[in-house]
Amino acid sequence: MRKIIPLNNNWYFKKQYEQGLEKSCNLEGFEIVHLPHSNVELPYNYFDERLYQIVSCYKYPLCLPKEYKDNVIYIHFEGVMAYAQVYLNGIFLGDHKGGYTPFDIRIDPYYNWDLETNILTVVVDSTERNDIPPFGGQIDYLTYGGIYREVSLGIYDEIFISNIKIETSNVLEDEKSINLKVFLKNINQQKTNVDFNVKIREKYGKEILCTNFKESVTETNSVYSFNIGGLKNINLWDINNPNLYEIVVSIKAETSSDEYIDTFGFREAKFTANGFYLNGKLLKLRGLNRHQSYPYVGYAMPKRVQEKDADILKNDLHVNLVRTSHYPQSKHFLNKCDELGLLVFEEIPGWQYIGNREWKEVAKQNLREMIERDWNHPSIILWGVRINESLDDDEFYTDTNKIARSLDSTRQTGGVRYITDSNLLEDVYTMNDFIHDGISKPLRGQQEVTGLNYNVPYMVTEFCGHMYPTKRFDCEERQMEHALRHLRIQDASYQDDSISGAIGWVAFDYNTHKDFGSGDRICYHGVMDMFRIHKFASYVYKSQVSPEVEPVLEPVTFWARGERSIGGVIPLIIFTNCDYIDFQYGDKPPIKNIYPRREIYKGIPYPPVIIDYSVITPEEVGSWGMAWEDAVIRGYYKGKQVIEKKFCNNPIPSDLYVSADDLVLDATQKDATRVVVKLLDQRGNILPFIDEIIKIKVEGPARLQGPAELALKGGAVAFWIETINKPGNIYVEVVSHSVGKKSLVIQVK
Repeated sequence: MRKIIPLNNNWYFKKQYEQGLEKSCNLEGFEIVHLPHSNVELPYNYFDERLYQIVSCYKYPLCLPKEYKDNVIYIHFEGVMAYAQVYLNGIFLGDHKGGYTPFDIRIDPYYNWDLETNILTVVVDSTERNDIPPFGGQIDYLTYGGIYREVSLGIYDEIFISNIKIETSNVLEDEKSINLKVFLKNINQQKTNVDFNVKIREKYGKEILCTNFKESVTETNSVYSFNIGGLKNINLWDINNPNLYEIVVSIKAETSSDEYIDTFGFREAKFTANGFYLNGKLLKLRGLNRHQSYPYVGYAMPKRVQEKDADILKNDLHVNLVRTSHYPQSKHFLNKCDELGLLVFEEIPGWQYIGNREWKEVAKQNLREMIERDWNHPSIILWGVRINESLDDDEFYTDTNKIARSLDSTRQTGGVRYITDSNLLEDVYTMNDFIHDGISKPLRGQQEVTGLNYNVPYMVTEFCGHMYPTKRFDCEERQMEHALRHLRIQDASYQDDSISGAIGWVAFDYNTHKDFGSGDRICYHGVMDMFRIHKFASYVYKSQVSPEVEPVLEPVTFWARGERSIGGVIPLIIFTNCDYIDFQYGDKPPIKNIYPRREIYKGIPYPPVIIDYSVITPEEVGSWGMAWEDAVIRGYYKGKQVIEKKFCNNPIPSDLYVSADDLVLDATQKDATRVVVKLLDQRGNILPFIDEIIKIKVEGPARLQGPAELALKGGAVAFWIETINKPGNIYVEVVSHSVGKKSLVIQVK
């Protein structure tokens, strides 16, 4: 029976590779690190991206029990950036090109059982090699380096299951069915009879099926298909009820046995010329793109933090779709999308540039690896088979579409471009539409883009972004326009039935190359910053949910008369999902029953309230030169007040907000959590222009990612604390010169 052993703790790392290190078993001069690991910890901004573009070396002492001597043993890598060469005791075992997809290396034929310890070595080339996507041209994001995802050891019998594929069908009928494909490896290639047992159960509930099959196994990599029908009382997976099922496939042969477990869901996802349908129901897609990067450690964040991003997108920003721009992302992120009901558009690595034939072959292999890893995720609804924003290459993209369709006929293909009149080889025309400059129309009609005289399945995959980069500490007027651009485009998408949806660029700010961004190695394109803290534009998305899920009331203002160039705060945009609001200025009677501006924003489910001079007179908010007053805004739903926002006329530092995402962490593997720090005024609002230095002190079994002194950015900042594989209590202290200190305790178990 298989045994999967995590190999994430206590690797030996040397930052600079030296010739001959791969053949040496000497660990002297190496530092001990834990995976996921970044080869270089970077500053937040203003650094040379060549710092991580190095060749480094990792070693792991393997001490396997003799009981595994007759087993088949593989090392499984989830992701190594960008070229990995694997050695055992100096013997070259294999390599892999591409930093975003997994790979396996067999080690048992080379393992020396007479040695007490075998040395596994991984030489990691994190330079931007021209033979590996996305490299070769310029790239508007950083790729970082190292063994930045998890590694495990797989121990198997001679016949074992390498993968399974679950294809659901008839999902809209009372009786549903599954076509199950089981991929076997038969190491000795001997003909043998194998008994298959299949169990299906609710993810956290009862068993609904147990059935058996018998087959004769003859080939090294055999694929066996089983049709399982008559499945009744099945709950569909959708964005509001992400019902999951678990499948357990077991095999027994004369000398081998194995068991493979995976999660899946029953759902039908289909892009049409009239929009996107989930389980036969029209659904307008409202999404954001995501880069998987973080301050300081780049890509190297563990499971909990990857999952948190999915949680932020689904439960904080309330989007229903995320695009994994521009590469396959962590399995933990995708698993969480399955659990939460967050749809995913996943694409192959790349950015505009298409390389030579060798480069294309690597891209096609990365595509295969992506699909074979992720084809059972119900959240994934579209395969991206084209290099983001590349020009047409019919031969190359004919091949990528053919690969995707042959591996997975249950999902459609898309290919993101920014050019019009592009050859449509995919099933869905996916377009980055950056036409809106604040004056031009928000989106083009699809036929204007495709050049066709009929509609096809169509989705907008990027907008805003570089057209209007906005920092969280920018002036109020810029932040308002940033938010309004997202609002106008989403509203236009909702009003056009031929557009399946629109995915904004981007969820979070991200580090980038010197050729892009604001000169400090950051693209400030996010609706949140790199620390996952809200900008005003994020509330365009956050407000598009029923108040029964979460009432939202967010005025786009710092509440100061002299912040805007015109003075005052009118027009005041208020992103809300309330039925109506009341607005009170100072001691004046409140203006009641101010309704969202549906006549302006006719498409989006919850348009904003706009307080302008048709609602309030200049005298009611006081003219320039008069005293500035407090304000209270109250939101109502079904006739009852459900939310309130208060502003003070004389904000001063009054409270230090310190909150961790998680207060209990795992001691057995690298774990991490975010701590958010905000300096608040008397009414609990962030002080947007305070640039105070905060000091961080961490004691206990943990380390702080990044520096121990941070400048508040727009009145707030965050940091991550990671564990060091020891139990105990972590004591975190945050000190502010203005208002003192706050402490919290995080348990590591």
